[in-house]
Amino acid sequence: MRDLAAQPKLCAVNTATFGFQAPLSEVIEEIARAGFGGVGPWRREIEGQDVKTIGRQIRDAGLSVTGFCRSPYLPANSRAAFVTAIESNYRALDEAAALHADSYVIVSGSLPEGSKDLSAARAQVAEGVALLCAYAAERDIKIALEPLHPVYAVDRSCINLLSQALDICAEINAPNLGVCIDVYHTWWDPNLARDIARAGREKRIISYHVSDWLSPTIDVLNDRGMMGDGVIDLKSFRHLMENAGYDGLVEVELFSAENWWKKPIAETLGVLKERFATVV
Repeated sequence: MRDLAAQPKLCAVNTATFGFQAPLSEVIEEIARAGFGGVGPWRREIEGQDVKTIGRQIRDAGLSVTGFCRSPYLPANSRAAFVTAIESNYRALDEAAALHADSYVIVSGSLPEGSKDLSAARAQVAEGVALLCAYAAERDIKIALEPLHPVYAVDRSCINLLSQALDICAEINAPNLGVCIDVYHTWWDPNLARDIARAGREKRIISYHVSDWLSPTIDVLNDRGMMGDGVIDLKSFRHLMENAGYDGLVEVELFSAENWWKKPIAETLGVLKERFATVV
């Protein structure tokens, strides 16, 4: 495995780690000053701003944009609403291109209001991803489909297994389509080793997110742990990833409303750097 101890440049920081409490321009400078190699910004942070200027600031700071978060949800109650969702994703892909993002992260969404038909939602996701792959390819953007923990199956994502995401990739068979593998969402899966190995063989691993699962967890969305504070065997997970051929940046994405979001950015980055060097 790679030695991360003296290589913070191999770490990217997703801006959700700071709870969106500071302007993106400030967050970019803090991440660069701390010596990290990449940043994963969110759409909500660039709304109403000049996206090309933000992209230039990121590059001037010596950072890459690992992934642009995240897609508007795809499943919808009507064909017209589905088309509207696709068009919203097209605009987001234009923003990803303006940022020179390595990838565009798709969190699929799930049951539209009033629906109980998961199969229909999954079919819409597959159709939508295929449309977005074609649009993204014209802009030299990779699509990273991210499976989410089953606890989110009702609303945030009907794609809950890495194997599901890989099956969609195989069905669409677009060269710019792959997966974002997040330890928080996948660590529990008994088929994890098999499916990470498959993702590597099929050349589908685009990005890799880390945090930790706390025990007890008080909020499944906003109580993620700093690496090393929870129950995930992070080194074994990275061993699987690197054995599968992954050699890109490791991105920290930490939703922590009652803890880390309340701390100064510099303090969080200091702890993050130490944990990246010792427990990831």
